Formats: sequence, structure tokens, C-alpha cells
Amino acid sequence: MWGIIPAAGRGSRIQPLAFSKELLPVGGHTPDDTQRPRAVSEYLVERLIRGGADRICFVISADKCDILEYFGGRFASADLVYAVQARPAGLCDAIFRAHPLIDTGDTVAVGLPDTVWFPQSALATLPDEVLSFLLFPVDRPEHFDAVLLDEHGSVLEIRVKQAEPGSPWIWGAFKMPGSTFHALRELWYERRCADEYFGTLINAYLAQGGSARGIKAGTAYIDVGTLDGYRAAMTMLSGGHEQPAHDSVIRDGAQRAS
Repeated sequence: MWGIIPAAGRGSRIQPLAFSKELLPVGGHTPDDTQRPRAVSEYLVERLIRGGADRICFVISADKCDILEYFGGRFASADLVYAVQARPAGLCDAIFRAHPLIDTGDTVAVGLPDTVWFPQSALATLPDEVLSFLLFPVDRPEHFDAVLLDEHGSVLEIRVKQAEPGSPWIWGAFKMPGSTFHALRELWYERRCADEYFGTLINAYLAQGGSARGIKAGTAYIDVGTLDGYRAAMTMLSGGHEQPAHDSVIRDGAQRAS
């Protein structure tokens, strides 16, 4: 399974920083009995691996070589590769930069690198055979992409940062077959690459007869891309309650790689 991490954005909501926002220290861990900070994007990488990803593509801008230097070519049990988005042009453009790597028979999962969410294994609850969204309840859904479902869990509409979201459930990650990934890319091109947000592209996909599912498996979601979100994440993680899970991922990956 491929994991795609769109990490080419400027991070204007939390700048100025002297490094890429995806490397913002949030929480910590203790490899080799030494307490060290963790980059926020590590949380997503670990969750993708827990969800089944064994190959992960970071989509970065040309000036974000610090991400490549930080992660290198492997993290735990997953091989890492990098694609370049020449200029910030929205989430759809970033995600589809990975298209040369994706075979129609692959499974693809996507998450946002400046978020921290729980449970850590929630991505594994999403089916591989259909487009599906991992949903989280939030207090201010108007700040996110709210997902409206029917009584069977099928997605009716995604409302992108609307004043009346109609649902407290937002998507935090999603998964799809490789064939659906390429179908969505083709639709994006048919629409002259006009969709900056993934939600508007999905609405067009649904209008043409496509289908998607929403899975309410998330319990907590924090956007660390804002100062308030950063503070909330630091407060939540200050107790170090995620430390044992992080160590288990690293040990498991090291054992399989050895």
C-alpha cells in the first residue's frame, strides 16, 4: 500500500519558522533511553504504517530539502520516496504528483502531515476496495471539510470550510484503490485542474455516479498548522501517553528490516 503525504505547502498560518512546518517539534520519544523531540509529520507516517502502508511518498516543494534530510529513504518498515510540486497549487495537485508511482492494483492512503489524530490504528478500519474517508468529530467543523453521510454511511457531500457544515464529522485521512486514484486524476484534468480542494473534486465525482464511504472511527483530531492547534497538541501529548505505541512501531520496523 502507498501512503501519500502532501507536504509542499508554505505553512503560512504558523510562520515564520526556520524550517518546514512538517518538522515542527511536537511531543517527544525516547529512543536509546534519550528523550528527543518528534517532528509533527512523524505521527502521520506512523499512522500510515499502522494502516498498512509499506511505501510512502512525500510530495514536497523544491525548497523543502530539510524533510528529505530528516526522514531519508526509510522510516520503520516503510520505504520513502519524494515527488516535487513546483509551486503550491492545492491539495489535488499535490496528491496527484504521486501518480507515476501508483499502479491500478495498489491501495492508496492519504493524510495531512500537520495533524495529530487518534486512535493511531484508525486507518486500518477503512476498506481497501472503495474510496473511503476516516472521519473525526470536531467542535468547529466549519474550519474543516465536513462530510455528510446517508443512513448507510455513504458520502452524500463534502462541505469545504462552509459556515453551515451540516455535520460535526470531518475527514482526516482517506483510502482508495489505485484505479480510483487514477479515475479521480482524470476527472480533475477534465475539470481543467480547477479543484484546489479534494472535497470539491469528490463532489463532482459523486455527481457523476461515483461512490464513497465515511467511517466514523476517529476520536480526536488536532490541526497543528495553527498556533492554537500547536498548543492543543503539546498539551495533549505532554503526558507522553503515546510513547509506548511509537516505540512499538520503531522496534517492529527495525526487526523486519534487519
